[in-house]
Amino acid sequence: MESVLSSSFAVPRWSFWPTERIRVVSWNIDRGLRLAEIIDFLRSQDADILVLQEVDVNARRTGYRNIAEEIAVKTGMNYVFGCEFQELTQGRRSAPAYHGQATLSRWPIKNPHVMRFRQQSDFWRPRWFLPRIEPFQERLGGRIALVSEIWIGCRRLVVYNAHLESRGSDALRMAQLSETLDDATRYVATRPVLVAGDLNVDVARSPLADALRRAGFRSAMQSSEANTTTPRGLFRHRRTIDWAYLAGGVQSISGSVNDTVNASDHYPLSFEFRYAPK
Repeated sequence: MESVLSSSFAVPRWSFWPTERIRVVSWNIDRGLRLAEIIDFLRSQDADILVLQEVDVNARRTGYRNIAEEIAVKTGMNYVFGCEFQELTQGRRSAPAYHGQATLSRWPIKNPHVMRFRQQSDFWRPRWFLPRIEPFQERLGGRIALVSEIWIGCRRLVVYNAHLESRGSDALRMAQLSETLDDATRYVATRPVLVAGDLNVDVARSPLADALRRAGFRSAMQSSEANTTTPRGLFRHRRTIDWAYLAGGVQSISGSVNDTVNASDHYPLSFEFRYAPK
């Protein structure tokens, strides 16, 4: 559960200087259920970095596929995958199913590791009185940030691909984000840091915004308030819960919520940044 899957499908780049602009897409892809549409959109973006949440590996609902690897192959990128949960109702007897986060890059990815939050909800844990069938979605594990370093030319970017708890209070999400920021601040003085993902809370309307500012982070979307990032559905309301923040010597150039893309129950965020002049 703590190991990281990885493989390389990007063409090696021999550049000692970073490109002028780095393009990023952050997206909760809803397990990869609509994989062909997801890949079509990601290929259209020609991004340098993908930060994906809710990614399946070997789950029945997504055809027992390694969704992260299939996206990496089709987009020509390197990838790392960190396991958030083992899905007890989705695997085969000889091959467990996993669910988690994947970070992909056209550049080399170094030192990936899973940071499993100390504070977790017990909502997902197995219970003896519940049958192991899909509606109960029993799991082993807990929410994580997948941490990795992306080497862009001679420079590094530390990426925290975060998925905070959906079945809990804002206080729990605040604790999980605080763990992320405490870990990230050790890098901020020496290299840029990106924290992005599904935070399951409207950051602009919670104490999390102050915590991010105090840690030196600013919105990669060039706004303290993003647009809606989950579409309206039956018995659901629109929410703004997907975010991306930068710290260190980089400058955000542009950002948008791609709210015409319907391949997931979340809309993808896309933005560009560049290294600040010294």
